[in-house]
Amino acid sequence: MSSLVDQSALSDLAERLVGAARRAGADQADAVAVRSISLSVEVRDGAVEESQRSEGDDVGLRVLVGHKQAAVSTNDVRGDGVDALVERAVAMARAAPDDKFAGLADPALLAHAFPDLDLLDPAVPGVDVLEARAQAAEAAALDVKGVSKSGGASASAGIGGMVLVTSTGFRGATIGSRHSVSMSAIAGSGTGMEQDYDFSSTLHATDLEGADKIGRTAGERAVERLNPRKVTTRRVPVVFDWRVSGSLIGHLVSAANGASVARKTSFLREKLGQRIFAPGIDIIDDPLRPRGQRSRAFDAEGVVTRKLKIVEDGVLKSWLLDCATARELELQTTGHAQRGVSSVPYPGPSNLYLQAGEPSPDQLIADIADGFYVTDLIGMGVNLVTGDYSRGAAGFWIENGKRTYPVSEVTIAGQLGEMFASLKPANDLSFRYGTNAPTLRVEGLTVAGL
Repeated sequence: MSSLVDQSALSDLAERLVGAARRAGADQADAVAVRSISLSVEVRDGAVEESQRSEGDDVGLRVLVGHKQAAVSTNDVRGDGVDALVERAVAMARAAPDDKFAGLADPALLAHAFPDLDLLDPAVPGVDVLEARAQAAEAAALDVKGVSKSGGASASAGIGGMVLVTSTGFRGATIGSRHSVSMSAIAGSGTGMEQDYDFSSTLHATDLEGADKIGRTAGERAVERLNPRKVTTRRVPVVFDWRVSGSLIGHLVSAANGASVARKTSFLREKLGQRIFAPGIDIIDDPLRPRGQRSRAFDAEGVVTRKLKIVEDGVLKSWLLDCATARELELQTTGHAQRGVSSVPYPGPSNLYLQAGEPSPDQLIADIADGFYVTDLIGMGVNLVTGDYSRGAAGFWIENGKRTYPVSEVTIAGQLGEMFASLKPANDLSFRYGTNAPTLRVEGLTVAGL
């Protein structure tokens, strides 16, 4: 494990790549080197179905010859592999079309301080610990009255490190851990079976929810879904449970992504500086959150990161930008570049969340005489060019301010601009995912059923 935490070898490799690229004729270059280890166990009916261990080294190189760029990757990090990677990258760049917006970050924007964001739990548990977690989750689910069988439980842990080196002088490294436990439970029998799940994923093992709680919640959710009804098509308020509400914020940020704006494929492209939510709504991206799921002190171009209000008091204040999209839009990068080892940088969020409101979830639905409470979303029927929204859904019908019977096989439809304008948040924000939101209420969506 010490070899994984020690990133000096990764740094040396990235340095070698960048130096070799410059010697081979590249005007600029940057290299990403990644190393990871992971363990996972899957359990069903008390027995281990699968146990996996994986370790890997990957390296990616981006080179620029003038305004021509190319990105290549390999997992062969020995001498011959590195030399071949450089030769291929420079040859590809020379043959590529010009991209006047391509280039490394301005050195003035690069990160120089690297705050400790507490991302690493260095103790990777053994297979026996993971097996015990998965078995505890499954046993708790099967103890729930009405649960008929296990859909499987799993537990995993791992550590991953990344190094970025650029020809403009940036040297940065990050390393983090991941622990998770999940359970899928099945209730009922025959054609009346229903399935649901719960999981917990954290950077530190001490932050994981208890396996017993994960299993019990999965079982209770599955039982709640038994005997679902159909509903007739109508236009009603729709409440998104916090498990799925983050998807609405994800749609907002996809439309506010600089790449979509530059391509003119976003329905928000003319909305910067305008009110798109009700007053009081704040949507924030915070890459510096301690123990955050996607925290980072620098982005994939080495640019220093900072907390950013994308929406402030209901007003759209910023796009998410990397250097290339910022140049195209004649703006400055927001430090949101992401990158795989085989790709050029592109914009994307870090720890994204919608600030909680004041009412509790019960208060949020208390005045709804007829409505729909969504716990599951299916499909990806969202058009970010027009803002049209249509997705399959399941959940519970709301009658006289209370969740009542389960509902399945319906479609909810609306227009994202109108949905954002009517959105109201509850006070139950929790930071379980990379994108988080509290329970959200949206007015006047069409629920299409019978």
